[in-house]
Amino acid sequence: MKLQVNKASLGWMWVKLGMRTFLRQPLAMSGLFFMFMALVSVLSIVPILGTAVAAALVPAATLGLMAATREAEQGRFPMPSLLLTAFRGGAERRRGMLLLGAMYAVALFLVMGVGALFADGSPTPLPEGTAEVTPDMVGAAIGRPGLWAALLAYLPVLMAFWHAPALVFWHGVPPAKSLFFSLVACWSNKGAMLLFVAGWTVVFMLTGLLLGMLGSIVGGPEVMQVVVYPIVLFMASMFHTSLWFTVRDSFAFDAPEPNTPPSA
Repeated sequence: MKLQVNKASLGWMWVKLGMRTFLRQPLAMSGLFFMFMALVSVLSIVPILGTAVAAALVPAATLGLMAATREAEQGRFPMPSLLLTAFRGGAERRRGMLLLGAMYAVALFLVMGVGALFADGSPTPLPEGTAEVTPDMVGAAIGRPGLWAALLAYLPVLMAFWHAPALVFWHGVPPAKSLFFSLVACWSNKGAMLLFVAGWTVVFMLTGLLLGMLGSIVGGPEVMQVVVYPIVLFMASMFHTSLWFTVRDSFAFDAPEPNTPPSA
C-alpha cells in the first residue's frame, strides 16, 4: 500500500464527483442514507446501549455507502443490501469491521466526555411559551466551551476513521493500523481535505440561502417543512457519496482491489 499525496485542488474535484455520482442515482443513494438514519433513530430510543450500538454501526454504514457509490459510479443501481457490505466479506473482515465499530463507539464516548468536562452545566434556555430556536440561542450554543472542546477532540477521531472502513474491508488492513494510515493520509492530504470541507461548506450555505429565499416567497413554516426535510436528506446523502473519492485517490495498492460482494 502506498500513500498518495494529492494537490489541494483535488478537494473540489471530490465535491463535484460526489454531486455528479449522486445525481446518477439520487433516489437510491438518498434512500440508503435514510435507511441508516432511521435505524440510528430507532436504536437511540434505548438509553446508552442503543446510542453505543448506533455509534458502532457508523463505520459499517460508511463502508456500505462507499460500496453504493462505486456501484452508482459504474452506472449500476445500488441495492439496499449494499448497506450490509461490512458483514458479507467473510469472518475475518467481519471481525475487523466489528472491532473498528467498537473502537469508534469508545472514541465517540470519550469525545463526549471531553465536551462534558468543559461544559458550564447550564442548558440554553428557550423563550417562555415557545419552542422556536432564535439566532441568539444559536449564538449562545455555538459560544459554549464544551462544544468547541468536543469538536477539537473529535477532529483526530474523524481523521483516523475517515479511510479506515475501506482499508479494513477491501484491503485487509488490521483495524489499529487502518486508523494510523487514515490519520497519516488525511494529514498528508490536508490541503485537499480542507478544500473538500470548504467546498461542501459553501454548497450547504448556498443551499440554505436558496431555501431562505424560497421561504420568503412561498411563506408559511408548514410549506417550508415539506421542502426542507427532503433537501436536507439529499444534501447529506450527496456529501456521503463524495467520501469514496477521497479514499480512492489517497492510496495506491499493488494488488487489485477485491470486488464488492454481489448485492443480490
